Amino acid sequence: MLTFIITAGGIGKRMGGSVPKQFLLLNDKPILMHTIEHLHAFDQTAELIVTLPQDYLTDWEEMCQKYSFTIKHEIVSGGEERFDSIKNALEKATGDWIAVHDGVRPFITKSVLRQLLAEVRTHRAVIPVIPVKETLRIADGETNATVSRDHYRIVQTPQIFEAKLIKKAYEQKYATSFTDDASVVEAIGARVHLIPGNDENIKITNPLDLSVAAIILKNWTAKSG
Repeated sequence: MLTFIITAGGIGKRMGGSVPKQFLLLNDKPILMHTIEHLHAFDQTAELIVTLPQDYLTDWEEMCQKYSFTIKHEIVSGGEERFDSIKNALEKATGDWIAVHDGVRPFITKSVLRQLLAEVRTHRAVIPVIPVKETLRIADGETNATVSRDHYRIVQTPQIFEAKLIKKAYEQKYATSFTDDASVVEAIGARVHLIPGNDENIKITNPLDLSVAAIILKNWTAKSG
């Protein structure tokens, strides 16, 4: 069985305003609902676990009622760090394969999800990435220099793992170097396999992202309609 852990435990200060970014409306519905719906449509048997800020649990319940949102999912309170939120969710996860996905990435394609699920059976830890298109420079104090973008990739989610592997990885103590789940798994010596992600799979973190997301959603709706 597949478990999706959907991380929405942050407050999202970069977006501005008083509402966490995962609750902002995208075409008259909270972003988080779009994400949950998309993952559920991919696999209706998958276990869905959502991490939320402790102070917003009641708000989410009210939103689900307001928008008649009935997809079954389990709520877990987010911790101080993202690491803590995922660790809390892993205690509830029962799937053989566990995929961790950002709640504010509603545009992962089904083809990428299928490849992730296929590859994890061999590689145990698989993440989607996309190439860097812009020129990169490394800055160190007053000096800076161009670096080859061919050696770099932009990391996306969901990141999928064999359940035993990711649960073991989260037994270690938190470190500031843990910026995603792949980095946590790497810290216990596991190798991470890369597959191509999809460009539409943006992380909505600021007002510009929200505007771009509205355009992407319109295009997706037109294609499916």
